[in-house]
Amino acid sequence: MLSIKETQSLKKILKKNNLSSGFKKFNYPLLENGFSDEDIIKAVEVLLTKKITMGDITKKFEIEFANFVGSKYALMVNSGSSANLLAAFAMINPQKKNRLKLGDHFLVPSLCWPTSLWPFIQAGLKPKFIDVDLNTFCINLDKITKEDLKRSRAIVNIHILGNSTDMNEIQKIKKKYNLIMLEDTCEALGSTFSGKFLGTFGDFGSFSFYYSHQITSGEGGMIICQNEQDYKIMNCLRAHGWDRGLSKKNARGFNFINSGFNLRPLDLTAAIASNQLKRLKKMISARSHNRTKIMDRLKSSKNWNNQFTFFESNKKVSPSWFGMPLLLDRKFTNKKKSFLRYLNKNGVETRPILTGNFLKQPCSKLYSFDSKKISNKNTDLVDKLGFFIGLPTSKISDAKLDFLVSKLLSIK
Repeated sequence: MLSIKETQSLKKILKKNNLSSGFKKFNYPLLENGFSDEDIIKAVEVLLTKKITMGDITKKFEIEFANFVGSKYALMVNSGSSANLLAAFAMINPQKKNRLKLGDHFLVPSLCWPTSLWPFIQAGLKPKFIDVDLNTFCINLDKITKEDLKRSRAIVNIHILGNSTDMNEIQKIKKKYNLIMLEDTCEALGSTFSGKFLGTFGDFGSFSFYYSHQITSGEGGMIICQNEQDYKIMNCLRAHGWDRGLSKKNARGFNFINSGFNLRPLDLTAAIASNQLKRLKKMISARSHNRTKIMDRLKSSKNWNNQFTFFESNKKVSPSWFGMPLLLDRKFTNKKKSFLRYLNKNGVETRPILTGNFLKQPCSKLYSFDSKKISNKNTDLVDKLGFFIGLPTSKISDAKLDFLVSKLLSIK
């Protein structure tokens, strides 16, 4: 631990560095000031121990995280993508009862991130792409047919940008058809459905701590589960198939009882994420406040002409917004690319909504996903008209708000 005097000295260094950081590319970035001084101090304290790899600090954070969201088990990994990888390979693992088998089908929304999809394909499973609901951008339960459900053994339910499908309905489907469910909650840490945290409804829940997410440690992620068997399998898979930490008999030995990867995080990143988790609720509140301010300022502007549609949260969701997605009015379809170039060139950082329609990505042809047989009208619309901007984690200033609104309403 740093002394008070050492901490004060470090804060002076951080202040000096912030003042001399130079030109910022974006006046309105996806995330501004992602790390507080205290986050950096926590990281420095770990560095000074010279023990930065996964250890006691990581274990402590796992317990904190599980307690926060209300899960029995939590394992920290080096990314949200790795969290999905662990879940996929736990589902097919020989130690798992009722495990999935080579060629089994899984349901996944067409609006997805690559590593919400590839781990399951890499595990030998076959995807069935489902269109999204245009109100929530999440999987459209009405588009899942009985044939889809009879053929499928699992579902990857992605909580887009802090939003969610109807978890009550998807739970009924899960139970009726005996599906294994991963909730990809990488963009929705802190969101709740009917008062229960997203990520805790399924067999597995994945989270990401990448930069600009609800909390960030630069890199890092978490996988949660409710079943001890799943936890033990993933614990082994995370580190080479080793039983270290699971078996008292071989607690200090090199005893390998399963297959495995090396997906371990650092105590360094765990210390930062743990510190950020303490102020998550405050950041959720700020992002919600800023979203409302931006929408109100846009709609009250003399230049407002319904240029955008704003997506709303499911009525039972208390959202933890990751960003602010916008859909351009259809009349601007042909102007989208030039408009986004303008925004990014003039200080407003933008991103597509995940990858857009994943079936239009070049890799889909490589893996012979037949998009012609799949109806994805809503996903196509999000792809053609959608993009998102960031939401600051502290209350937005009037000057920054005016800047953002003027740029957004420049489209004509």
